[in-house]
Amino acid sequence: MIPFVIENLAPIMFSGLVVFLLIGFPVAFSLAACGLFFGLIGIELGVPGMQSLMQALPLRIFGIMGNDTLLAIPFFTFMGLILERSGMAEDLLDTIGQLFGPIRGGLAIAVILVGAMLAATTGVVAASVISMGLISLPIMLRYGYDRRLASGAIAASGTLAQIIPPSLVLIVLADQLGRSVGDLYKGAFIPGFVLTGLYLSWVVMVTLWRPSHAPALPPEARTIREDDGSPGLRSLGVLFLLSVGAGIVWGQTRPAATPLDETIVVSMSVGVGVAFTLAVVNRLLKFKLLSNMAERVTFVLIPPLALIFLVLGTIFLGIATPTEGGAMGAVGALVMAISRRRLSFHLLRQAMDSTMKLSCFVVFILIGSTVFSLAFQGVDGPKWVEHLMTSLPGGQVGFLIVVNILIFVLAFFLDFFELAFIVIPLLGPVAEKLGIDLVWFGVLLAVNMQTSFMHPPFGFALFYLRSVAPNDEYTDRITRKRLAPVTTGQIYWGAVPFVVIQVIMVGLIIAFPNLVSGGIAKRAELDTTNIQIDVPKADYGRPATPGGGAPAAEDPMEAVRRALEQDQKKK
Repeated sequence: MIPFVIENLAPIMFSGLVVFLLIGFPVAFSLAACGLFFGLIGIELGVPGMQSLMQALPLRIFGIMGNDTLLAIPFFTFMGLILERSGMAEDLLDTIGQLFGPIRGGLAIAVILVGAMLAATTGVVAASVISMGLISLPIMLRYGYDRRLASGAIAASGTLAQIIPPSLVLIVLADQLGRSVGDLYKGAFIPGFVLTGLYLSWVVMVTLWRPSHAPALPPEARTIREDDGSPGLRSLGVLFLLSVGAGIVWGQTRPAATPLDETIVVSMSVGVGVAFTLAVVNRLLKFKLLSNMAERVTFVLIPPLALIFLVLGTIFLGIATPTEGGAMGAVGALVMAISRRRLSFHLLRQAMDSTMKLSCFVVFILIGSTVFSLAFQGVDGPKWVEHLMTSLPGGQVGFLIVVNILIFVLAFFLDFFELAFIVIPLLGPVAEKLGIDLVWFGVLLAVNMQTSFMHPPFGFALFYLRSVAPNDEYTDRITRKRLAPVTTGQIYWGAVPFVVIQVIMVGLIIAFPNLVSGGIAKRAELDTTNIQIDVPKADYGRPATPGGGAPAAEDPMEAVRRALEQDQKKK
């Protein structure tokens, strides 16, 4: 019996962890308790190396505390929480909603675009979903939007913070896979905006299929107008074309080897600079170069876009590390809150308390996963997982299909932090042995784990939206009409199409790997097939030259031959 237990400790230990989690015990303590329990069992049963591994536990924990990469988590969390309360989301939603309001589905399009912009500045799902739920959901319900479409668009746009840098999950994945946070940010840059485009495509399809589900804003709700009553979109279109043109011209001057993500960020910055310059000239010199809409859009977009460049631009250009970029982003968020006169001691304390709680949550799970992984290594768990995964039919493709199905199913019950700390350390080594690039693998899993926020019935984004959506019938404060509540079933059904889109995005990344690798600079690879080693000739006993100089170098084989001849003469 004991030999059988020793031979199968790895699957028994993994099953024990599943039992702990199903009981409902906190994840961090489940991991630590399971690791310590089976570590002691392994020591008692005489499992080779187990005692040495458990003795290394204190050093591993101190290594976690000294990990500079993890400092980016509190920085980006603090930045997101300050921005959430600075009023930036309100201004963005109001302005972009007015811009797209005249077309069907305009409010839903505005929500998704603002969600992408908030994702690129805050990186916190809860902040994005709650902000847009409070601001945009009442407006969408007021003007007759289908409740499923409205709730699905808000929840899905909030989860873009999972994949668009500076995402917290990408920081954790980089740490667990042993790769650079900057590389994962660059790899996720293009897929994040492709996913945004897929969300927008679904909204457009709904407006074509069911126009009544997403009506345009009525004329009386469009407040940004010119003196003659026109919306001023022509001026905005010209400004947009000038900005894009300036960015394209600048992008063409970049070296051909420049990564795509860096080219996009710098080109966008140049275009925004041109637009900002024209808007400032228009305001200071009282010219009528720009319409009210163009000027309003420009000045509302400048602060978040400047913050995006401050964080992502400096990381992509190699000026700052992700940790330093997070620190600059936190300072930039404080400056933005001060400029809007929103910063107070109460707001600052709230943001710091929430940042401390989330950081402690991450560190406790990381410590628990470290205890579990040490004991799991002692019982040859990685070899068991590797044998299990490499024996799957289909090679790399078979492995990727099974892994993504596993992550998708586990996302019903675990959030992305728990998935990253429990599953990724087991799958990363197997993926590397199969020849899969771990940066690409990390971005793929990040897109898949994004579904953990959208899965009915346990998706956290759905819980956040449920907390701010009306539970009971209420009177709209503008129209004074009685409106029906948003039911939990409507929120769940609204999320389903966007979960399907996320699954499609996983398939696109597998089918087109350049979506990820196209944003990463290619490093020169060492060709080991044609290596020539030149060994300098050395002196092996030849007498010094008559002039007293250094002895001449002699071939090693010649020295051996001469030594053998001398030995023969002695005999």
